[in-house]
Amino acid sequence: MRVVFMGTPDFSVPVLTEIVGQGHEVCAVYTRAPQPAGRGMDLRPSPVHRTAEQFGIPVFTPKSLRNAEAQAEFAAHEADCAVVVAYGLILPKPILDAPDLGCFNLHASLLPRWRGAAPIQRAIMAGDRETGVMVMKMDEGLDTGPVGMAERVAIGPDMTAGQLHDALMKVGADLTARALAAISRGSLVFQPQAETGVTYAAKIDKAEARLDFAKPAPEVHNLARGLSPFPGAWFEADLGKGKERVKVLRTRLANGSGAPGTLIGDGVVACGEGAVELVQVQRGGKAPMAFADFARGARLMVGAKLG
Repeated sequence: MRVVFMGTPDFSVPVLTEIVGQGHEVCAVYTRAPQPAGRGMDLRPSPVHRTAEQFGIPVFTPKSLRNAEAQAEFAAHEADCAVVVAYGLILPKPILDAPDLGCFNLHASLLPRWRGAAPIQRAIMAGDRETGVMVMKMDEGLDTGPVGMAERVAIGPDMTAGQLHDALMKVGADLTARALAAISRGSLVFQPQAETGVTYAAKIDKAEARLDFAKPAPEVHNLARGLSPFPGAWFEADLGKGKERVKVLRTRLANGSGAPGTLIGDGVVACGEGAVELVQVQRGGKAPMAFADFARGARLMVGAKLG
């Protein structure tokens, strides 16, 4: 089929690669415009942009798809369908209607649970034990279109958002390839989403990232792993030169009790109910390290307050 691919981050890259590998004609790639990054704030193209250039596919980076010029340019590709994976821009109706077969989205949740921007993080933060990926036909709503294919993925008790991201990325690439093959044969049936069980995965706000050890240990643990590696949950502690922010990358539930936020053992912090063990942390400007190494260097002793 003749396909327009629309995506931006690393999560989208295996899908694009799989589509090309399956022999589809990717006539255009749409992605976010290069963004300033690094110390020099040089413009850096997205992972999808770089991959498209490696394949020699024309790249388009409009700031919006709501104007007539962008819509006419999109329609001129005369695509059979568009495949959308974490693109970052809203597709208005003229864009959705332009391809002959429609626009299809790979979404990283079991819809209708976790519609929206941050389904991977929200699933872990909520303590979900299962999530997945789905291929849906897009409509004008927020992740409300009918679903054609799905794959479920278990969420381990200590799995981080980064690990779940990588697992879903691999499964999603295969699922999208199989869905496109079925669409090309006209054999994929799309079913409306359930009307019950709808939840929304709002974009992560930096204000959510501070760990509150007064909460039950499972909530603290789920927040830490749901925000790892980015943006990273954090706490503050006095490390000898005033309070310093420390990012938490890995935790696990632990035994123990005490005043919330008190270090009661080797890496074990008391919570409002139960305790968590801080396994891996990161100081500002430093590499990630085991909490034991961090505590030794920071001279952080049992009885210290974290918060």
